[in-house]
Amino acid sequence: MSANETEQFERIVLPHLDAAYNLARWLAGNDHDAADIAQESCVRAFRFIGGHRGGDGRAWLLAIVRNTAFTWLKKNRPAVVVPIDDDALAAIEDTNSAARMFSGADKNVLRAALAALPLEFREAIVLREIEGLSYKEISEVADVPVGTVMSRLARARRQLHNHFQTEGGAK
Repeated sequence: MSANETEQFERIVLPHLDAAYNLARWLAGNDHDAADIAQESCVRAFRFIGGHRGGDGRAWLLAIVRNTAFTWLKKNRPAVVVPIDDDALAAIEDTNSAARMFSGADKNVLRAALAALPLEFREAIVLREIEGLSYKEISEVADVPVGTVMSRLARARRQLHNHFQTEGGAK
């Protein structure tokens, strides 16, 4: 690896290590597996830094984390399939209501609610509400159409809302 590639890695990847670990943690469901996934993702990013074509380094790294996590989960855990019609476009939810739901929720109830979501929904919610990515950025990270991102977010928000209604998690 050249000095230029090492500098590129430091500039593109290192500022986003917290986001990489955070996404890995939410996808894996625990700290130990998340650390393994984040570490493997960084090794992959380091190995393929020459393939980075510019653009948002954060989205590029999170796509690597996502792919690494899904590969790891497929290898180490039984699959849970959530059928989603890629052509279905959900009505855009009021994102302020989602933000209020997150900010007003008991943190333990919120963690339990997020953990109970199917992986694809949890990924979309974490990337949007916690990491602050746009629909387009989530689409790039997850390698799905924007309509699918919208659908997953709408369904995830609906499931979270239902969870909070039944658990009394909102203050």
